[in-house]
Amino acid sequence: MELDRERFLESLVNAMSPSGFEEEAVRVWVDRAKNYADRVYTDYHGNAIAVLNEGKEPRVMIAGHIDEIGYMITYVDENGFLYFSAIGGIDPQIAQGQRVWIKGKNGDRILGVIGKKAIHLLDEEERKRVPKFKDMWIDIGASKREEVSEKVEIGTCAVNALDYERLMDGNVVARGFDDRVGSFIALETLIELSKVKEKLNCSVYAVATVQEEIGLRGATTSAFGIDPHIGIAVDVTHTADQPGVEKKVIGDIKLGGGPVIARGPNISPKVYDKLVETAKELSLPYQVEPAPRATGTDANAIQLTRSGVATGLVSVPNRYMHTPCEVVNLQDLDSIIKLLSGFCERVKSKEEFLLYKV
Repeated sequence: MELDRERFLESLVNAMSPSGFEEEAVRVWVDRAKNYADRVYTDYHGNAIAVLNEGKEPRVMIAGHIDEIGYMITYVDENGFLYFSAIGGIDPQIAQGQRVWIKGKNGDRILGVIGKKAIHLLDEEERKRVPKFKDMWIDIGASKREEVSEKVEIGTCAVNALDYERLMDGNVVARGFDDRVGSFIALETLIELSKVKEKLNCSVYAVATVQEEIGLRGATTSAFGIDPHIGIAVDVTHTADQPGVEKKVIGDIKLGGGPVIARGPNISPKVYDKLVETAKELSLPYQVEPAPRATGTDANAIQLTRSGVATGLVSVPNRYMHTPCEVVNLQDLDSIIKLLSGFCERVKSKEEFLLYKV
């Protein structure tokens, strides 16, 4: 991956952006988009949208959600311990003992730790019990409520205090690749297409959607506003190349295996076929993900917008999803950008995506 592109990825995933608090990541995304798009704007919901060839049909929407899972501060006790609830789907078994950043009153990051009773002090029943968020707390080193109140407001957000780092063989680790990596790919695809925009037969809308983790909310509103003919959601998906995950359940998905193209009722057969044809023509490796029902991604919301949208879903193989240490492969990201760029270059008309012509 080119250094400039990777630096953008790193800045994006290092930003704090739990659902409802995406502004820090959106600023990073918008600052880069302004250098390449014909127009960049945000809506009242908080979605960020970059456009090429506005006014040209068909309209192609490429969307990745920019929010991540996190925590919300709900209460501070008299001794200065902060209590919290989850934003999105967090496994309480991995929360305890983690360092966190809390968004302070001035927008700064307040470091804290999610406390845990030492194993020496747990009785037999406590060791067997799955912890509940209401029984956890964050310790920022304060000794009383007033000290906390000077820095932190009730209702603010927190995330695990972990940043982007490289592993071996082109693999990288960070919190929240689900799905800042999707919003990253959407914009990088537009950047590639900006080099050939005069040759495109379509307009392209790259969208960083908000609040996916709490109900596909940003995709619902942004797709309604854009009214696309073709919509492709970019998200992450589970891999089967890790211990304890069965291929016969989720398919043979592996890190470094290339773009994962979904197939099923949430997906237009026309979009699926063109994605596969494009991958073959560009000699890109690809993987197929069976999706026999709603996918639980922005593709759900996009497909059902207005009178319906020809929808696709391309996913990034991701190990350890919804943990503080998600792992993806940089070559997979580059390959998806090539695939989506090639797809848009091959779009001829909106009529080619009609399922049945009468």
